[in-house]
Amino acid sequence: MFALIGKDFSMSSGKKFIVLVLSALVLALAWMGGTWTTTQGATQGQSTLPTITPTREPPDTPTPTRVGAPPPTFPIPLIFIVSVVPGESVTIRTANFPPNTDFDVLMNYYGTLGIGGEKVATVNSGSGGVLTWTFNIPSFLKDAARIAIRLQSQRGYYSYNWFWNKPTSGTGQAPSKPFVIPTFKIIAVERDKTVTIQTANFPANDTFDVLMNYYGTLGIGGIKVDQVNSGSGGTLTFTFNIPEAMRGQTKIAIRLQSPTSGYYAYNWFWNNSTSEASIPPSTPPAESPVPSLPPGVIPTFRIQSVVRDTSVTIVTSNFPQNDTFDVLMNNYGTLGINEVKVETISSGSGGTLTLTFTIPESMRGKSRIAIRLQSSKSGYYAYNWFWNNTYP
Repeated sequence: MFALIGKDFSMSSGKKFIVLVLSALVLALAWMGGTWTTTQGATQGQSTLPTITPTREPPDTPTPTRVGAPPPTFPIPLIFIVSVVPGESVTIRTANFPPNTDFDVLMNYYGTLGIGGEKVATVNSGSGGVLTWTFNIPSFLKDAARIAIRLQSQRGYYSYNWFWNKPTSGTGQAPSKPFVIPTFKIIAVERDKTVTIQTANFPANDTFDVLMNYYGTLGIGGIKVDQVNSGSGGTLTFTFNIPEAMRGQTKIAIRLQSPTSGYYAYNWFWNNSTSEASIPPSTPPAESPVPSLPPGVIPTFRIQSVVRDTSVTIVTSNFPQNDTFDVLMNNYGTLGINEVKVETISSGSGGTLTLTFTIPESMRGKSRIAIRLQSSKSGYYAYNWFWNNTYP
């Protein structure tokens, strides 16, 4: 809208032409949203040119939009062992700990990274950074030579370490000589019944717990099926029963770990009847075809989207055909081991699949969540983690 307020006055034809041109300019500016003013002299017939001030529209600047991107990352939190009172307590010092965060303190056998351990305390990091804490050693680890300790937060932060508790050297100090790594191989399997192993470099006069769990877990947090004594050590042959919970699995993880010395070893086996088991066998079980991928092809998946505390959508890659996968979620840093089972899915035609899963109640409110897909049929597995923020 604009108004042209004029005044009658005589003018030459040249002046009339100038006024017509200026009027056209005013109309154009008015259409464009400009403003204008004119100043007329006090003497009739004298007129100054109009002063024209164009009004510019603001530039098209996009409005920043938050889409649930991960919050700024802190440096990696670390823990260091300060001192140990054997069988009683351990004192640690932290570095780079985030502020105002609750951490559960877990202890477990050496070699477990503290995963699935006994919770001995919950602490708050206060101002964060460098902190010193002392924790009691749980009763089942009081005589262990080495102990794993882990601090983990529902926000997803975690850190782990291990310490000497009761060294076996008799000097009161950790052994200074490097030791030979104990290992074992699978020599026979009776499907769903027993597995026979042969050890190498096992320490003498030690006691080992025998654990079995899903393939891919390294046996950590598994079912304790036996406890054996290493006797003279070195090369030994043992046969263990396969627990009921593992029957029907295609591949099974087995772990031997000592609660006294801290030594451990793990392996896995195909749950096929064979007099001389190999890893993997040249042929799958005769009774049921096992989904397989070409050598060197690894199933993976990426996070596509998240609805905070509600669901997560993933996209798979290189998944085997006609396989069945359990979908598990747990605290960030656990790789999904000792997890909450949220669903079981079929891979159908395999390859690239888009799947959406509900976040279980126990994981809601956590900052980061580990997710794992593992097959009870073929033994394939893949894991990842995601920020529990709505995205994109």
